[in-house]
Amino acid sequence: MTAAARTRELVQIAAAAAESKGAEDLLSFDVSEPLPLVDVFLLATGSSERNVAAIADAVEEAMLEQGVKRLRREGRQESRWVLLDFGDLVVHVFHEQERVFYGLERLWKDCPIVPIESTAPAATE
Repeated sequence: MTAAARTRELVQIAAAAAESKGAEDLLSFDVSEPLPLVDVFLLATGSSERNVAAIADAVEEAMLEQGVKRLRREGRQESRWVLLDFGDLVVHVFHEQERVFYGLERLWKDCPIVPIESTAPAATE
């Protein structure tokens, strides 16, 4: 089983919202095979607690604009690792130290990558 087209679309929207607040190292995994209740994990990194909170808030707002309500949110108080559960899409926003420490990329390395279309402006010469 692979992630639904709508979930892949929501990944792009969430990634764009995260990038708009300075998120780095965005990576998404299709975890639909090992996890029957979730299609995709999106990982993003913020440079400070304030940045992590801003990224999480921007993702939540973008999802609400799409009519997708958050089912659960964890870690917003500390803003070191914020987990946003939208059902088929779960967004993990890490402080850079937590991202390295927990290494979710290693845990899910056998799952297919869901490509993210960057919204960053192209460099001009």
